[in-house]
Amino acid sequence: MTDKKLKILIVDDNVQLRTLLRITFTRQTDYQLLEAENGVEGLKLALDERPDVVITDVMMPGELNGLDLCRKIKASEHKSCFVVLLSGKGQQSDIDSGMQAGADVYRVKPFSPIELVDIVKEFQIK
Repeated sequence: MTDKKLKILIVDDNVQLRTLLRITFTRQTDYQLLEAENGVEGLKLALDERPDVVITDVMMPGELNGLDLCRKIKASEHKSCFVVLLSGKGQQSDIDSGMQAGADVYRVKPFSPIELVDIVKEFQIK
């Protein structure tokens, strides 16, 4: 992936969080960012644009929450996509549900945006 920009899809209904992540990742030159404000829009972008990484909130209004989005991505032909779930729910049962949905990483809010960059960089190396 050296010449190709890593494509990252951020899915969150909170515009401030999307903005924070956009600013954090755009300071890095290796990333192409896509954004969606709900799970339905996120799934369409994930299937059409085939991002390398999806960072999604778990709790979102509408037809698809983050767990559903993760399951659908992992059940699609794009199942190799690296999925990071972000949630305000930090009980072990919540984390287990996220991992059972197919998440590669589950982070509890508040989280460090720089830590997300590090997680993506680690994925990029693999």
